[in-house]
Formats: sequence, C-alpha cells, structure tokens
Amino acid sequence: MSRSIVRQSKFRHVFGQAGKTEQGYDDIRVSKVTWDSSFCAVNPKFLAVIVESSGGGAFLVLPLSKMGRLDKNHPLVTGHTGPVLDIDWCPHNDNILASCSEDTTAMVWQIPDQMGTRPISEPIVVLEGHSKRVGIVTWHPTARNILLTAGSDNLIIIWNVGTGEALISMDDHPDLIYNVSWNRNGSLFCTTCKDRRLRVCDPRKREVVAERMAPHDGIRPMRAIFTRDGNLFTTGFTRMSQRELGLWDPTSFEEPIALLELDTSNGVLLPYYDPDTNMVYLCGKGDSSIRYFEITEEPPYVHYLSTFSSKEPQRGMGFMPKRGVDVSKCEIAR
Repeated sequence: MSRSIVRQSKFRHVFGQAGKTEQGYDDIRVSKVTWDSSFCAVNPKFLAVIVESSGGGAFLVLPLSKMGRLDKNHPLVTGHTGPVLDIDWCPHNDNILASCSEDTTAMVWQIPDQMGTRPISEPIVVLEGHSKRVGIVTWHPTARNILLTAGSDNLIIIWNVGTGEALISMDDHPDLIYNVSWNRNGSLFCTTCKDRRLRVCDPRKREVVAERMAPHDGIRPMRAIFTRDGNLFTTGFTRMSQRELGLWDPTSFEEPIALLELDTSNGVLLPYYDPDTNMVYLCGKGDSSIRYFEITEEPPYVHYLSTFSSKEPQRGMGFMPKRGVDVSKCEIAR
C-alpha cells in the first residue's frame, strides 16, 4: 500500500539561479524616488530601468542581446519634466513602452532596435488628463493600444493610445491608489487603495462590482493581483506589522480562501504571477530574497515552495513574459 507523504506537484523542486556576472549590466544608477513601483520592466528584446537624472525624469533602455558594462554615452529616454515613477512594455509590440511621471503625464515611446547615440526625447503620444502625478501605468492584456493610468488625483483613466484620447475615467477611489492589476482577459481590474479597501472594477460598466474592507488588518500598503481562476492574491500587513498574503474569491469576499503570515519586515511585497504554472513570486524592495508559492485547487491552496536568496538587496524587479524564457534549460520564469 503506497501512501504519498509529500504533496504531488510539478513545481516542488523549482530553484533559483542568479545570472552570471557577464550576463548582467554594470554601472546603472537606479532611481532613488520613494515610490513603490518595480522601477524596471523587461521583455524578450529589452530591459528598461528608471534612472537618476538631473532636470526631469529619464529611463534607460538596454538591449538584452548586449550585456556587460554600461557605456557612459548610452542614450537615455528623456522627455518627462519630472521623475519617472512607472514603466511598462506593451504586450503586443516589443518596441513600445509606456511611462508615467510626476509631471502629471503618461507618455508612449517607440524604441528602435538599434539605439544609436542620441537620447530619445520625442514620444509617439503624450497622455494628458491627470491633475497630479501619475504613479501607475499598465497595458490592457488583450486589447491592443489600450492603456490604464492611475494618479495621485485618485483617478483611473483608460486611454486609446492610437488617438491619445481618454476613453474611460473612474473616480471611485477616495484616496491614493496603491496598485492596479488586470485579470487575464482584461474584462475586470482590481485595485488596492489607501482607504484599506480592495476593489474589483468593471471598466465597461464603469463601476466597482465587488469590494472588501481591510483584507489585511495593517495600515501599510497592500498589493493585489488576479489569478487565472479569477481569484485575488493579496499581500499586506497584519496589525503587528507582520507581512502576510491572502487568497480571496471576489464572489464571496467575507472569508479568505487562504491567509498566511510570513515574517516581520517593513518592505511592501510585490507579487509577480505566472498563470501557466500558477506560481507567484514575492519580491520586496530592500529584501535579499525572492519567495515563491504555488496556488492550487486543494487545501491549503497557497503552498510555500522555496526561497531564493542573494547577497545584494533588491532595488527593483522586472518579470519576463513567458515567450522570453529559455525553455531548453527548463527555465520557467526570469
């Protein structure tokens, strides 16, 4: 009679491996803005990093094909008149990048395959509609040329990038919006807000379809993302400032599917989710470890897999889309 002691899982033995030194970039002056965004974005062609710059805001775009020490004269992407707060690559075109800044605008850039030596200062389109700084920019996952921005004016605006016009504007949030995440097909998005509520919004109806007061008891910032089944994965803090994560069903928000306490630390955990493997990776600014978990159908629903630890603390993170990982080496995330 065989009884398996250990849970059956394809991802129980996933391990992290740091890239070799020659597969990295040196001498990048990462931005020191105090803002909880990931500060870098990556796709199969390029890596973009928000950097320090005098007079306005700038970010750096590096081709993944050429690694090593950064050339002193490598051109920046300059165009914002205030510090850049968030950047996001377009999922449908690897040469298109959106950025947003303290100068109240969002901009969309066309990055050429060959960078040249001149800085790029002319965006394809400037999106003006917020009255305060814009801290979040995220592309629609399935519809082309649709971009969502959220600002410190507590507005969420969805833009048509092709024409530069604002299609939908939602003002349901009374306080600062911490993060916005689309679901897998882009029919809903979820937000976390400084008023400690987790909301699920339907942009077509322009209304909040579900909300939950204080999924985490602490007052520190929360994050929320959609899983592929339509559940919500959240990270936040307990009353005692312990970090915790939760899994919620938005159709019955009263009780969590799972709630796990992690450790005591003051950095916000940024979740990165991979719908193919149903795994979630938690990174924190200032942490020197990346924890990963598997979300399953059976209890306890969120399974801790392992931790990857490095010597250096993290300043920012980017998550490679699936078509950019090296499957011949069994790489499942980068």
